[in-house]
Amino acid sequence: MSRKAARELVMKLVFQMEMTKESAKDILSKLNDMAEYKNLEDQLEYITDCVEGVEKNIQKLDEYIEKYSRGWKINRIAKVDLAIMRLAIYEMLYRQDVPNAGAIDEAVELAKKYGGENSPAFINGILGNVIKEIGNE
Repeated sequence: MSRKAARELVMKLVFQMEMTKESAKDILSKLNDMAEYKNLEDQLEYITDCVEGVEKNIQKLDEYIEKYSRGWKINRIAKVDLAIMRLAIYEMLYRQDVPNAGAIDEAVELAKKYGGENSPAFINGILGNVIKEIGNE
């Protein structure tokens, strides 16, 4: 199945971890029960890596977000926007199979679908600054 659909599922799982305070392991253990996952089984490595990776690196990811969100503390940012940015920054830093520009484009698309009216611009601005800092490693 498509990486786009897998990314959307990962964003939802990262959001769920934030809302329920469950661990990545607990969230991932419920994957087989999710109807959405049935068509994405071939993306299991990507899904698992991203969910576990966001959890493992959340402090570093949030440091980037806070650094460029100019006056917005993590706890004030919409949880959906936070999940989208955490995933995108994780992809930029740790997924060699995801081009940085692709991670940003996909994050903006998720923001259009799930975020508020200002989410796409907000997320694009923060991720644009992150990509300038980390370069095209």
